[in-house]
Amino acid sequence: MQRIVPSGLLFFALATAAAAQSIHTGDGFPFPAPPPADANPVVDNYNGTKIPDGYRWLEDAKSPETRAFIDAQNAYTSHYLKLAHIRSQAADDLDALEHVSHWTMPMQRGDNYYFMKRLSDEGQSSIYMRHGWIGKDERLLDPAVLSRDANTSIELADVSRDGALLAYHVRQGGADETTVRVYNLKNKKTLEDELPTGVYYSVDFTPDGTGLYYTRTNKAGSLLYLHVLGTRPARDTLIFGHEFYDEPLGPIDLFSSEVTHDGHYLIVTIQRGVPAKRVDIVFRDLTKPKSPFTVLVWGIDSRFSVVYAKGAWFVKTDYKFPKGCIQRADPGVDPTGWKTIAPESNDVIAGFSIVGGKLYVTRLHDVRSETTAYTLDGKPVGTIDYEGIGSASTVYGRPTDRYGFFSFQSFIQPPTLYRIDTLTGKREIFAQPKVPFVTAAYELKQVFYKSKDGTQTPMFIAGKKGLKQDGTERLLMTGYGGFNLSMTPLWSPAWAWWIEQGGWFAFPNLRGGGEYGEAWHEAGMFEKKQNVFGDWFAAAQYLIDHKYTSPQHFAISGRSNGGLLMGASFTQHPEIFSAVWCGYPLLDMLRYQHFLQGPHWTTEYGSADDPDQFLYLLKYSPYHNVKAGTAYPAVMFFTGDSDTRVDPLHARKMTALLQSASTSGRPILLHYSLTGGHSAGVSVDQQVQDDTDQLSFLWTETGTPPAAKKPLH
Repeated sequence: MQRIVPSGLLFFALATAAAAQSIHTGDGFPFPAPPPADANPVVDNYNGTKIPDGYRWLEDAKSPETRAFIDAQNAYTSHYLKLAHIRSQAADDLDALEHVSHWTMPMQRGDNYYFMKRLSDEGQSSIYMRHGWIGKDERLLDPAVLSRDANTSIELADVSRDGALLAYHVRQGGADETTVRVYNLKNKKTLEDELPTGVYYSVDFTPDGTGLYYTRTNKAGSLLYLHVLGTRPARDTLIFGHEFYDEPLGPIDLFSSEVTHDGHYLIVTIQRGVPAKRVDIVFRDLTKPKSPFTVLVWGIDSRFSVVYAKGAWFVKTDYKFPKGCIQRADPGVDPTGWKTIAPESNDVIAGFSIVGGKLYVTRLHDVRSETTAYTLDGKPVGTIDYEGIGSASTVYGRPTDRYGFFSFQSFIQPPTLYRIDTLTGKREIFAQPKVPFVTAAYELKQVFYKSKDGTQTPMFIAGKKGLKQDGTERLLMTGYGGFNLSMTPLWSPAWAWWIEQGGWFAFPNLRGGGEYGEAWHEAGMFEKKQNVFGDWFAAAQYLIDHKYTSPQHFAISGRSNGGLLMGASFTQHPEIFSAVWCGYPLLDMLRYQHFLQGPHWTTEYGSADDPDQFLYLLKYSPYHNVKAGTAYPAVMFFTGDSDTRVDPLHARKMTALLQSASTSGRPILLHYSLTGGHSAGVSVDQQVQDDTDQLSFLWTETGTPPAAKKPLH
């Protein structure tokens, strides 16, 4: 028996609601109705359940109708932003917060350090080399020289072992795709070799520096190639891919390669899906020409990562140890027989490295970074102490380097990069941006609250010292809750601006992340995704109950999987929030798997192509849970043509649907960039503009509504 999801005259009702409503901005200005968008229903049949889709035509990004829709929506959003009083001030403030010098972690070859650096008056980072610890920084490659496009960026990929060559990516806008080029450090010229545009998960020089190993991914999956310098890419040799161990390697089997620091082995790590439900590791002995790949671990539904040091394989895994441990692996031996070096504890292992012959293990103690150093036999030999609540990176470096590098930051502390002496433990500042933000004027604390099912959940809260809690202050909450990613306290100029203005900032650590290990992750994936939303709504209620804010002053933001969280927020509990910024979102959960990198994420969400998974996806899919005649909060959808990861069709379709459905009189906007995308790479000026637009909207729509004003002319 077939059934049709209740819709009746849904799309007619939506259009009627849109035409009837009177819209005002948060500043009290009357605002026009949104541009009209026709609903032309298409009906899909999911195993007898018929699902109508009124805006299927907006999935075609190149059609004249869709381009006209984008142009009209951008004009509508631009009109709104011109009315926002706070926008000019926000732009000036953010210009100061974001136009600061910036460095990446350095890579050491011999006595030289290679890194990315951006000066405060520049829009993009350049690649630099420093001669020795106290030497002068020399700019090697400047993207402004490569292109007049301010959104062209470059990224350091690798430096050959002898320090003669440097490989780097070139990216346009925020796309995931790059090209790969090679720079001669002796004559200061770029070689003619160029790997074509694609998604590259790894690029490494061969031990002798005569070629590049690289993995490139497309819809068919990942492939590992060898490119010999001076030859055409079309002649590159396939090294690994298609199948191994009589097992096909398909579209969601993503892998990267790495050459060990001593040039002895080529390691290939295969991740089955995003997040990986299974990780396999194989390696090839590069000292023996054309030797076969050997298995380190294969066919186990757990996650593994490896570092080779001093003739041994050190592996981080959650196999049998849900919160992770470090073991010394023996090829050909089942992991149950491996020796444990750093044992599992109550705190999940976030990362590890081997630098200077020491094993550095960073754990999360209630989402706060703690790092312990061990000998390679597993004896603890010290810790790295951090100041207050914050997020520390792993220690970067090679097993033979005496010095390693790490960073530390928080929501109220810009990142500082340190060099650590692995022999003495002494650390020195490598780089520290001069940000016009006084950390001492703000406080960062952590609270715990109970979710709907009683789960104890942590949340960070930041604000000015002495900020009142009477429910009248604005609050911005953001979150993620997915893909086994741990959301630790990170610096963001946009969030810093919010608390500078006197607003509260909150970040709950939702299930679906990796903050407490794989069990925490599994509690928020597949049919348990609603747990993530439950944690989120419980966090919101805690903040309201403790008078940090109230619904009319409550702003939320999220991007990508966090954009899905935003969609669930305004469809499940529109009454709790006043303003929503929904960036690069997944919203149509019945069709996401058919577009761009969507197939990779079926290991997290499932797929509507599976009859059982269809049922729970339909229950929470934001696009399918919009109800006509509902008073939705103010929403800004944010995406762009260069998002080649999450298809912008989600934001386009939901904009049209929500504009038609809402009866709140609150603005529903689409901010659609013609250059920006999911990845980093846009210029600082573009980032300032994007952050200004986002924050102007959220701040405007969470104030106390004034009396209605006459429109500005």
